[in-house]
Amino acid sequence: MEIIMKSADNLDEEAKDFIREMGDNTVFAFYGKMGVGKTTFIKALCRNLGVTEEVNSPTFAIVNEYRSETTAELIYHFDFYRVKKLEEIYDLGYEDYFYSGALCLIEWPELAEDLLPEDTVRVYLEEQPDGSRLLTVRS
Repeated sequence: MEIIMKSADNLDEEAKDFIREMGDNTVFAFYGKMGVGKTTFIKALCRNLGVTEEVNSPTFAIVNEYRSETTAELIYHFDFYRVKKLEEIYDLGYEDYFYSGALCLIEWPELAEDLLPEDTVRVYLEEQPDGSRLLTVRS
């Protein structure tokens, strides 16, 4: 799947398109350069999944927990940007999250690549020459 995000004005529609294609998958790893829009897109996903509380990047906390007001399902939002050693992810108890059946949205997953479940969906965000973003999903 590919989605071209031309502006923030259409972000909710693009998030809805993404949600329709998620299927039964629960772990999504988001790759892309700093400032490409990973957190912005995850905020739109959470909003369209029924999260009413403020969604922020868990850069210092490593993981934030949200609950959908419409489905009561848990959503975990990870940011591994500041993680320096794999042991930090072990200490977090990553298995309890990744294998919980709850939705896991992971920014900066590169360090944790070996710990990701086999069925992790990889989402790549790239800025295009015209300033739009190309979101590519690979299972």
